[in-house]
Amino acid sequence: MRNLPLAIPFLLLAVAPIDRDARCGDENAESGFTRLFPQDGVPAGWVVRRWSDVSKPTEASTVWMVRDGVLHGGEPRGSWLMSEKEYGDFVLRFEFQLGPRGNSGCALRAPLAGDPAFDGMELQMADLRYNTEAKDSELTGGIYRAIAPRRQVYKPTEWNEYEIELRGSKLRVVLNGETIQDLDLSRQAQEVKRHDGTNAPPVKDRPRRGHIGFQDLSRDNSHVLIRNARLKELE
Repeated sequence: MRNLPLAIPFLLLAVAPIDRDARCGDENAESGFTRLFPQDGVPAGWVVRRWSDVSKPTEASTVWMVRDGVLHGGEPRGSWLMSEKEYGDFVLRFEFQLGPRGNSGCALRAPLAGDPAFDGMELQMADLRYNTEAKDSELTGGIYRAIAPRRQVYKPTEWNEYEIELRGSKLRVVLNGETIQDLDLSRQAQEVKRHDGTNAPPVKDRPRRGHIGFQDLSRDNSHVLIRNARLKELE
């Protein structure tokens, strides 16, 4: 019993460095990231385009707005908010929330022409209730109409968190802490049909550099909400 007090300081010395390392790890995980929507109001550095062809303005005067740090999808439905800047390799992190009939998507390496879902890539965000006949690749976590997620881990009407990493031909997607896509894009030769039934380029032939964006096709006036969006370029 007389040796017990001597053991306590050694235990404290062993534990303390682990706690410091954990804190440093959390800080380093966010190093180099830039907030995409740092100010309330109409997002600077972004343009609003028609959902089916981002070379065209929307038919109505559609406004996306940041309020209290949360990006709100535009009214009326049917638009993309596209970055003016192009990106190649990057890590993108954000949280999103959909209503019961919510439908959105994240454009990746898309040109500012055509449909990002077919001419770039669209990582889907959609509640099953929006389209009860949707295929797995048309639900959250799917590369739209091309590649289904490994598993469906979307949480309806709750905040969900994406981490998307693109390095050359490699794509990794984590949703709510679970890896749902881990792909070599150069091997993705699946046939993909556009909405009019014609063939879109297979994923392997789509651009390796382009714009990012967020879509709003939600019904019932329940627009997509985006928060804590930040991006780290890897080039």
